[in-house]
Amino acid sequence: MPTIVLAFSGGLDTTFCALWLREQTGAEIVTCTVDTGGFSVADLERIAARARELKVREHRVVDAKAAVFDRFVAYLIKGNCLRGGTYPVCVGAERTAQAEAVVAVAQAVGAEGVAHGSTGAGNDQIRFDVAIRALAPGLEIHAPIRALNWSRARESEWLAERGVHVDPRTVAYSVNEGLFGTTIGGRETHDPWQVPPEAAYTMTVAPEAAVAAPEEVVIAFERGVPVALDGAACDGVALVRALNARCRPHGVGRGLHLGDTILGVKGRLAFEAPAPLVLIQAHRELEKLVQTRHQATWRELAGSCYGSLLHEGLYFDPVMRDLEAFLDSVNQRVTGEARVRLFRGQATVVGTRSPYSLFDASVAVYGEGATGWSGAQAEGFARIYGMASALAHAAGRRGATPKGGTP
Repeated sequence: MPTIVLAFSGGLDTTFCALWLREQTGAEIVTCTVDTGGFSVADLERIAARARELKVREHRVVDAKAAVFDRFVAYLIKGNCLRGGTYPVCVGAERTAQAEAVVAVAQAVGAEGVAHGSTGAGNDQIRFDVAIRALAPGLEIHAPIRALNWSRARESEWLAERGVHVDPRTVAYSVNEGLFGTTIGGRETHDPWQVPPEAAYTMTVAPEAAVAAPEEVVIAFERGVPVALDGAACDGVALVRALNARCRPHGVGRGLHLGDTILGVKGRLAFEAPAPLVLIQAHRELEKLVQTRHQATWRELAGSCYGSLLHEGLYFDPVMRDLEAFLDSVNQRVTGEARVRLFRGQATVVGTRSPYSLFDASVAVYGEGATGWSGAQAEGFARIYGMASALAHAAGRRGATPKGGTP
């Protein structure tokens, strides 16, 4: 009897996949839950119970939290990666880790195929398929939701006919929780004029309901990676979770992102990503203190490229290793601390310090005066610096004057 390993979250789509695949293919189903940071102990127990209810052959849990931080999140922070200047690429990295884990389980149990619960309209199907084919081109890929193109309501009805019931909230919204944030899709996100209701959010309070007093946190970085919160050293996973908890009462971390999907159509989602947004802001301000303008220019380009390629499922393209090498290099001196004020939905970096600071008040104080050069030297620099602009402007005037007279 053939075996299929299913990436399993216990939600509507993957619950449907488990039953549908068994009915339609006759295969034994092995469910694999990859914990990328979005599950509590109670969540994992609930998912395991759902797998038992579905009578799968075996259920496995893979802890990928540390790997997600070290291999993906660290570079998203080093690159200040914000999709469309807004969205901190919450899901793309985790789908790659999940695909890797599912392939490893499939190889371990001798499965002929793997399956995922992605639709035919979104990015996840591409991320899973590309990663699986790169890692194990011989495995057959099953994607029942994509193949059938059913509505979530119809999936729910099909399951109910077989005595399996799901949380009604999962029918209205698709919620993906992970280490680097939560994404929410459904109903209002399908209309770019609408805003999801308060009930759609789970990680944060609304800014208008936030506590009235601001709070400050101090984040320490070493070579671009956050390593401590308020002086307490901790690993990346623990730091993200602790920072999420600090941000929650202040309403920090919500957003709406509208952009281009891998397939070329417009997509929109709501997200909650308190720690990612704060960490990227803190890192960005600290790097300004220690990097030259040319380093900053190329870091911005490399970070944007890295975030886009990861978001679009191309982690295994060799250029990603090249970009990681550059981001490692350009972050060598991004070591120090950033002081961040949390207040009513906003996270503001109010201070930075570093042993590699390029901010030297003994040379010049912006808007006041300089000791590193004389006034005459500054005047000469201004003359030389503007020479090309002056020559180009003069050439433009000459070119605009017709022969034999003035324009």
